[in-house]
Amino acid sequence: MDAQLIKDCEKKALAWLNSPCYDDETKAEIKAMLDNEDKNPLIDAFYQSLEFGTGGLRGIMGAGTNRMNKYIVGMATQGFANYINKAFPQGGKSVVVGHDCRNNGRMFAESVADIFSANGIKVYLFESLRPTPEISFAIRQLGAVAGVNVTASHNPREYNGYKAYWSDGAQVLAPHDKGIIDEVNKVAIEDVKFEGNKDLITIIGGEMDYDYMMAVKEAMVDQEVILRQKDLNIVYSPMHGTGRVVVPLCLRSWGFQNINVVPEQMVIDGNFPTVVSPNPENAEAMTLGMKLGTKLNADLVIASDPDADRLAIVCRDPKGEWIIINGNQTAMMFCYYIIKNKLALGTLKPTDFLVKTIVTTEVIARMAEKNHVELRDCYTGFKWIAREIALSEGKQKYIGGGEESFGFLPYDKVRDKDAPASICLICEIAAWAKDQGKTLYDLLMDIYLEYGFSYEHTINVVKPGKSGADEIKAMMENFRTNPPKEIAGSKVVLTRDFKTLKKYDSNGNATPLVMPDTSNVLQYFCEDGTKVSVRPSGTEPKIKFYLELKDTMGCANCYQGCVDRAKAKVEEVKKSLGI
Repeated sequence: MDAQLIKDCEKKALAWLNSPCYDDETKAEIKAMLDNEDKNPLIDAFYQSLEFGTGGLRGIMGAGTNRMNKYIVGMATQGFANYINKAFPQGGKSVVVGHDCRNNGRMFAESVADIFSANGIKVYLFESLRPTPEISFAIRQLGAVAGVNVTASHNPREYNGYKAYWSDGAQVLAPHDKGIIDEVNKVAIEDVKFEGNKDLITIIGGEMDYDYMMAVKEAMVDQEVILRQKDLNIVYSPMHGTGRVVVPLCLRSWGFQNINVVPEQMVIDGNFPTVVSPNPENAEAMTLGMKLGTKLNADLVIASDPDADRLAIVCRDPKGEWIIINGNQTAMMFCYYIIKNKLALGTLKPTDFLVKTIVTTEVIARMAEKNHVELRDCYTGFKWIAREIALSEGKQKYIGGGEESFGFLPYDKVRDKDAPASICLICEIAAWAKDQGKTLYDLLMDIYLEYGFSYEHTINVVKPGKSGADEIKAMMENFRTNPPKEIAGSKVVLTRDFKTLKKYDSNGNATPLVMPDTSNVLQYFCEDGTKVSVRPSGTEPKIKFYLELKDTMGCANCYQGCVDRAKAKVEEVKKSLGI
């Protein structure tokens, strides 16, 4: 173990221990780390400062510079407040503050509200936990200049986080992101105004819930299909989080009458006692929902993650078994339905457009091309989808956008992924399928038959701590300097490097890559249609590999054969990439 690193971390820890700015509970936790023979907990807590990035903060809760605690949250908020006051020197400005179900969420949110108010900024603080998309909606609805939601989304229970929003209801983009980060980095703990001004804090709740619920109805494509299938048998789980009230209310407002909830997961609990991790990408998290779905003979099982921005969908295959629709399939299904039914109803306009992220399935690109609908590619993260909406506001209409990680936004009233609206729309899609004697699974087969089979697979290589961060950095550097010439026996014909904003053909000839900013992402496209994207996670200690493999599917019964071939090819791709 690096002796100098231990010494540096001990010095930082002692500074906290000897400062009057930190409370006794924090000091006791730090003293225990200093006294512990195992120095790994001390190093992980102090080897760096938890970085306030372009999306805000996210980290394990606890004492230390690299942890989520009220002091790190306080310094971030003070810096954010300083930037807001510089950007909007006039009086009367306001911010929206919310939180989800996570442990310490209310405490962090109240602390954020206090600090903003102490800096002369009016605060609209939600009375209790609320979905991330409702925070985004409220910012625009109230004319606020910014907002904060205290959430770690779908991360494990040990985490909490802090999402920073700007006046358009989207997570902060340039130039404000870097401006806020600069201000945050200037703040010392002594600068933080923790003592709030209660006169500048207004509690909000029910009225905003109603306004948001009414806005969600604008994502509806065809009311008639819902009225015909109002008894669609729906099972829903909020995974102990913020969707527990608003999602059933939204579904009822759309006309659905047979809504069943998973009782064990309706309990608000930041420890998420019924799941290993509250991530809709994990099949395990859907177990209780599927069990209830079987008991009630449900048509579909749906869930939202703790802050209700992502959704998970489970439907039946031809054998009656439950299968999870993955994130790419979810985005495909939404785009397919939106295009097909807007065309049928005569509501699709030449100026309408869809958005997907660069790591999301290319099937959507074929869909858009065939139907003459504009599709835009953007970076991973809904702030980039929000940017596309903002760029075209008043000129073109956004009709939907999504990413592979179980997030979709089917309307423009919110500028982040929106599980309540997406859940309502997927139920409309299930009703439309049922109207034709089909299931969501049948609909998925229709898409593959019309647009070609595609198998997407994400590999997460987890590398925790400082040593892990160094390994991830080295892996990206190696891929960048020694790019693969072929993957699983197929020649790489196009390489995209979003960090240098260059793309290379198979002969190594470079041309510019036009994007709004740089990003640490590499992509490889092969002759056989294989697509591989590599990027470090922005919120977790891992490097992600997104694989997309193509095949021809002649009939619905050919699906499993395509899947089996693709799974075998995944192993070949992994071997080619050395992962």
